[in-house]
Amino acid sequence: MKMSVSKEKRRELLLTLPSFLWLLVFFAAPALIVLAFTFHGHTANGGVGEWSLSTWCELVDPDYPAIVWNTIRISFEVTVWCIVLAVPCAYAIARMSKRWRALVAGAIMLPFWTSFVVRIFAWKTMLHPDGWLQACYLTWLRVCQWLFDWMPGAVQRFLLWTGMASPGRVDPALSTILDSEAAVVLVSVYSFLPFAIMPIYTAAEKFDFSLLEAARDLGARNFYAFRKIFIPGVRQGIVSAVLMVFIPAIGSYVIPQMLGGTECVLIGNKIFMRAMQNRNIPHASALATLMAVSVLVPMGLAMWWKRRQLARDRRRLDMRTAQLMTGGES
Repeated sequence: MKMSVSKEKRRELLLTLPSFLWLLVFFAAPALIVLAFTFHGHTANGGVGEWSLSTWCELVDPDYPAIVWNTIRISFEVTVWCIVLAVPCAYAIARMSKRWRALVAGAIMLPFWTSFVVRIFAWKTMLHPDGWLQACYLTWLRVCQWLFDWMPGAVQRFLLWTGMASPGRVDPALSTILDSEAAVVLVSVYSFLPFAIMPIYTAAEKFDFSLLEAARDLGARNFYAFRKIFIPGVRQGIVSAVLMVFIPAIGSYVIPQMLGGTECVLIGNKIFMRAMQNRNIPHASALATLMAVSVLVPMGLAMWWKRRQLARDRRRLDMRTAQLMTGGES
């Protein structure tokens, strides 16, 4: 018995060793090198200087907190929109026949057959100031301005402080969707939406839809059954979708560079600027480290929340089992 267990462990070790070496060489080692660069200065010719804390001292820039906050805020907004759109889409696909599921899932992944940069250029053409999307954007801004005027003063000040609203009136000459934050959010949602749909669809495909029919038979409305039964049933897929959207969104560079203009500068643009234009590798490495921390913190929170939910479900199951056993004995 011990021999079989040891053989099984050796077999598992041999199977996982190539993946472990791959992660060590191509992920862990580069991350440590980038972290080591942050404790060096930079030379005039663009090289890496001696050991120093000058790079971290240079990060004390009044612009960086605003850039980091805008990056997190825009990434969170893109993630929310992707989840809101992906959940009903995954639900609809999972309810289709097997033949239509394959066709629709393939259509969702079809844009990835085209170059990412080509798709961004296509959106840049569609967002021309004389196009119909610009007219829809102006209508949306006027509706938001009308809603903002009706809000209490405390809510208005909070929205202004967080950057989610602007104090000025809508000016058609200045309020263009191209070269703005709205263009970055719109194209980011378009680009990352498949990454949200597929994990939720995978979870929805395994969901027992007879539970929804049973809830309707017991008097539950459609939206109530959808919210209370379907969404908790695909919770793991939603958590995976959040991570798969938020992580690439927070490090996005091409979309803000091509569509954001000078008003929407994110942390990825700053890293490119320091590394390629200023040739300051230690400074770019420090910014990349900050971005990695910004990714790892929400990932750790999501994993903690997931473990907490699993532990709570396990406790509920144990309590329910104990109650049934107690009732059966009595």
